Amino acid sequence: MTHEEHHAAKTLGIGKAIAVLTSGGDAQGMNAAVRAVVRVGIFTGARVFFVHEGYQGLVDGGDHIREATWESVSMMLQLGGTVIGSARCKDFRDREGRLRAALNLVKRGITNLCVIGGDGSLTGADTFRSEWSDLLSDLQKAGKITPEEATKSSYLNIVGLVGSIDNDFCGTDMTIGTDSALHRIVEIVDAITTTAQSHQRTFVLEVMGRHCGYLALVTSLSCGADWVFIPECPPDDDWEEHLCRRLSETRTRGSRLNIIIVAEGAIDKNGKPITSEDIKNLVVKRLGYDTRVTVLGHVQRGGTPSAFDRILGSRMGVEAVMALLEGTPDTPACVVSLSGNQAVRLPLMECVQVTKDVTKAMDEKRFDEAMKLRGRSFMNNWEVYKLLAHVRPPVSKSGSHTVAVMNVGAPAAGMNAAVRSTVRIALIQGNRVLVVHDGFEGLAKGQIEEAGWSYVGGWTGQGGSKLGTKRTLPKKNFEQISANITKFNIQGLVIIGGFEAYTGGLELMEGRKQFDELCIPFVVIPATVSNNVPGSDFSIGADTALNTICTTCDRIKQSAAGTKRRVFIIETMGGYCGYLATMAGLAAGADAAYIFEEPFTIRDLQANVEHLVQKMKTTVKRGLVLRNEKCNENYTTDFIFNLYSEEGKGIFDSRKNVLGHMQQGGSPTPFDRNFATKMGAKAMNWMSGKIKESYRNGRIFANTPDSGCVLGMRKRALVFQPVTELKDQTDFEHRIPKEQWWLKLRPILKILAKYEIDLDTSDHAHLEHISRKRSGEAAV
Repeated sequence: MTHEEHHAAKTLGIGKAIAVLTSGGDAQGMNAAVRAVVRVGIFTGARVFFVHEGYQGLVDGGDHIREATWESVSMMLQLGGTVIGSARCKDFRDREGRLRAALNLVKRGITNLCVIGGDGSLTGADTFRSEWSDLLSDLQKAGKITPEEATKSSYLNIVGLVGSIDNDFCGTDMTIGTDSALHRIVEIVDAITTTAQSHQRTFVLEVMGRHCGYLALVTSLSCGADWVFIPECPPDDDWEEHLCRRLSETRTRGSRLNIIIVAEGAIDKNGKPITSEDIKNLVVKRLGYDTRVTVLGHVQRGGTPSAFDRILGSRMGVEAVMALLEGTPDTPACVVSLSGNQAVRLPLMECVQVTKDVTKAMDEKRFDEAMKLRGRSFMNNWEVYKLLAHVRPPVSKSGSHTVAVMNVGAPAAGMNAAVRSTVRIALIQGNRVLVVHDGFEGLAKGQIEEAGWSYVGGWTGQGGSKLGTKRTLPKKNFEQISANITKFNIQGLVIIGGFEAYTGGLELMEGRKQFDELCIPFVVIPATVSNNVPGSDFSIGADTALNTICTTCDRIKQSAAGTKRRVFIIETMGGYCGYLATMAGLAAGADAAYIFEEPFTIRDLQANVEHLVQKMKTTVKRGLVLRNEKCNENYTTDFIFNLYSEEGKGIFDSRKNVLGHMQQGGSPTPFDRNFATKMGAKAMNWMSGKIKESYRNGRIFANTPDSGCVLGMRKRALVFQPVTELKDQTDFEHRIPKEQWWLKLRPILKILAKYEIDLDTSDHAHLEHISRKRSGEAAV
């Protein structure tokens, strides 16, 4: 990338003005997006305006449209809802209203509009854009604007960001607010589970989603619900019988509770609504179970945005500014969204069209098509849910294979969810399942037992590792391990864990030369808070740790804001991997995040101190600095604390906080539960195929590189990669992958903290098309 291009980002916005508004229903994370749009806009040299109260403010003008400053978006990141207000607006639907809105924008020289809202708000924006030149000529005829003003504002650029808790917008994997809404729902489900177990009750929970069942579907996966009702896939005609049979089966298996999740828009095959009351009455009448209904309502829109939504909002905000400033009269209005973990730009009207097609397909009872249009990610969730909730495990074990499941490394939230889905999918396939306690050590010592269906009941929401986990590697115990593989007739191994799970896998591959017993297929599912396993962009447990760090940083920032002139230095976990420090820095609004992957010198530390000294002169009199535990052996947390204390004398005082092992604990977030559940299911499907492939003369013999894999999420898909192929991509000394995708997000962190740096725009999203994207989309 040339120096000129670098320079371009900083001057891209000079002479331009951007207005940002939030419209429609609010969603957590909108503020993160607004903050990013304002700060990146100012960084590029543009002027940025808040439009208060959505489109209503655009029509009313006056004080509703105010210029934003850098400080005006401070402390906004951790607030739910939208600080600049949102309103449903009738006036904007009439041409007369849009005429007034156009006048307000022209008078202020604003030709770029960033709209954060649902599909209705975005459609409105597109209409506005397509009428723009007619509106201008009308205003000029009426003498309200001069010909010069009309020429200066000759075209309007529009970029949309989807803020909607329903995740009902086609073309985007996740909309801003969805993850936070899931956090609210899952907190409540966890709380209800405890009381339901005390009384052996059945709970019917109604969640939001008038036309889209995403929240209901992911919730039921995240809490192992007995049944879910969603608008896209109405139940069969005899669903009443089936449901009651299902509930009583769960009870006879020893479960003390039943959970049924209903989307508010749930319908039967004839389009007749299925309400939570209907279901309650059915269960009471047919089974006589003590049944309660809980309607979650607006709780789902409330509360603090999750770490995921803050990062999503921030990344989308940056991308939106770039899309606006690079726009020409010929570029269509676009939506900035996330596919896998990549930012993409999609034509706004294509997305709106597909979203409308889903509703139309549902109205016309073409339910299969509606499911397909929702995309692969939705379909995958549905397939896994159906398997785990509706398929009965076969009774006979004839022709079955024996699969063992274990945890390796340090505990990470979500490990138990992965074990649960692995065990249950294996049982559904008719296999015998063994669980190994305490990792490779337990495999050597024979701490192995058989697990049935209810062994893993209720494990999804439990943190830590119920099987027990150790960092021991297998090499020194190969003989005992081989003996136990033979003794227990283990034919496949699912290893859920961190970097040791991966290095352990490499050792098993090596050991195959000496020990035939080790020639069985194995798969590693990455689970570690550090997110440092080669071959995967994400690992189970990292999202939970990130949220823990975020919550703590929010509290610390609040304390600092009260005392004024205070800088906090916070040490995060992660070994040599800077993922947690960087992502938490983005999500909590840190001034700096020191990591091993980006070497820093005393000059950098000095520049950071100087930056904080300048910051104390503004209205924002506090600082937050994150340091990864192993970022530098000499510049320790104490060293940095001492340096800041000395240099900040008389200007600010410093405090330090080492977060420690709280980062490994806690109940898993919805993301980790869902990710773990799907990884377990995917791994087990692969495993059964591999066992069949390597079955010869009554025994398993797997000796190819592809019979030992890491299952990882790469950009937009879940992929199996032979552990031996990942060797070259690994820095073994520091236990990290050589290339890490999230390092590209570091410049965003610095710009949002007001550093004058170059924004590398080489990795920008280009406009894609939905139809093409459908086929190659993430199977996550």
